This record gives sequence, C-alpha cells and structure tokens, in this order.
Amino acid sequence: CPPDRLVLQVPARALLEGDTVTLRCRGWRDNKVTEVSFYHEGQELGRLPDGTELSLSPLELHHSGRYRCKGRLGWWEWKESAPVTVTVQGEHPTATT
Repeated sequence: CPPDRLVLQVPARALLEGDTVTLRCRGWRDNKVTEVSFYHEGQELGRLPDGTELSLSPLELHHSGRYRCKGRLGWWEWKESAPVTVTVQGEHPTATT
C-alpha cells in the first residue's frame, strides 16, 4: 500500500435496514486527512472540512452501492480511496426455529 493512500473503512458485519453505519476515511498509517468528501455511485454526499466519518442512519436499501472518499493529505495533495461496496439487506430476519 503506498503511504499516500486513503482507505475507506466500512464495518464488515451484515448491514440491515434501520441500522446505523459509520464510514471512515483514513490515511494509510493514520496520516492526517483533511477536507474529506464522500461519494456514493459518483454522487458527492457531502464534504467535511475536518471530519473523517460519515454516518448513514437509518440505513435503507438504496444506500447499497459503491462508496469512496476523497481527501486532502498534507497541504495540497488530494487522494481518492478505492471503492468499497456496501450491501444493505432487507428487514431484520425473523428467527426460525
């Protein structure tokens, strides 16, 4: 992994409708990232001047898709993370006996 890389972190657990999920945009080896933008299927979801987390709540099926983040490392260098696929599953399954 090159040291100037951004990583978009998404929880590995199954994501269900109604849950809350937090996406984190991090610099490799915790390099400081500023001015983070989050994208879903190419659409900008918002730019955070000093935050690196985006919460999706409550999750809905249309939140599924490819996400990535873009941020500034150091003073001027903009980097982009690799895309991460988020899959939201339907209603909490009922327990079967």
